[in-house]
Amino acid sequence: MIRLLADENMVGLSALASPGLQIRTVAGRAIDRAAVAEADALWVRSVTPVTADLLAGSPVRFVGTATAGTEHIDETWLRASGIAFSAAPGSNANAVVEYVLGALLETGAWAQLEEGGSLGIVGYGHVGQRLAAVASRLGWRTVVSDPPLAASRRERGEDGAAMEASLAQVLACDVISLHSSLERDGPWPSYHLLGEEELAQLRSHQLLINASRGAVIDNAALCNRLAAGAPPQVVLDVWEGEPDFTVRLLDFDALRIATPHIAGYSRDARHQATLLLYARLRELYPDLSAPPDAGGDPNVLDGEGIDDARALLRCCYRIDEDDRRFRALKALEFGARAKAFDRLRKEYPLRRELAHSLLGGVLCDVLGDEMGSEQKGESGSAAGRLYEALHASL
Repeated sequence: MIRLLADENMVGLSALASPGLQIRTVAGRAIDRAAVAEADALWVRSVTPVTADLLAGSPVRFVGTATAGTEHIDETWLRASGIAFSAAPGSNANAVVEYVLGALLETGAWAQLEEGGSLGIVGYGHVGQRLAAVASRLGWRTVVSDPPLAASRRERGEDGAAMEASLAQVLACDVISLHSSLERDGPWPSYHLLGEEELAQLRSHQLLINASRGAVIDNAALCNRLAAGAPPQVVLDVWEGEPDFTVRLLDFDALRIATPHIAGYSRDARHQATLLLYARLRELYPDLSAPPDAGGDPNVLDGEGIDDARALLRCCYRIDEDDRRFRALKALEFGARAKAFDRLRKEYPLRRELAHSLLGGVLCDVLGDEMGSEQKGESGSAAGRLYEALHASL
């Protein structure tokens, strides 16, 4: 019997139940030495630091994080201790891309890109690559900067030209979307990648989106920039120091959208992360039963009057509702804000992704007879182009 301890916020755990697997769930921040003392495998999310302090002397032989980022995991210690480890890179990439698209539609920046504006992408991992692919299908101009990945590809004799733009070139774009990991050391640190000097270059016609890691932007410097003249428009899903955050940022009108680190929090993304970790667990314990169907329940969209991209995306995701719920935290006292931040994430109403949704009959008629499950031809409407771009880029 394999004893699995998992964060209670993971999706799809009940479907994994089998005679050879015992699953116990607890809140991520409540996972402690007592909890792991009776576990062979541990699955966490970003709120649980996994270090020697937690696991030394425990029976845990496998750690999985249902996230792409691994800053909360001491991978060096795990390797030295002979504990297998796996993350879930790419599982939430489409969810984050749809978050970015929602931000573009709500702020009006989508129109800039449709009219020939440029989209700058920092970080060309799973999210950055998918965003660039969708943007390309939509006909937008993109500029990509990922120096470490470009250098790595060159060392392997591969072409890294697609991601060799400088940070200055990206910061000159109409929209800048950040998707880098958080690195404090090495030749290309991303900690405070955008500080006072970089933020000073941005102007009011530009939109800056951070859906990567909070400390990629110096939040104190961002406050100063938003207080100065002609600030850029900003969308923040991640915050330096979260679950606490720089509440003063909410005072500025230029902060167009503010959300509590939920860009990747779709039901589809979190289900996929669970399945990825289960597949890795089965490599270690082959006697475990095969996983359930990865597709889950289909999400069929139906309705009338869908004639633009914003209306279509809103069938799945209302980024303005996430913004409204988050801004309510401003009225809380310091200590209560951090707890409320965590509660928003824990109780998040999981959305479905447009890319993994099917169009019902009425929507197919509205968007054109060639749309729908067969996805034939091309649509001239903005809604049709968005739907096609997301599906073609999967």
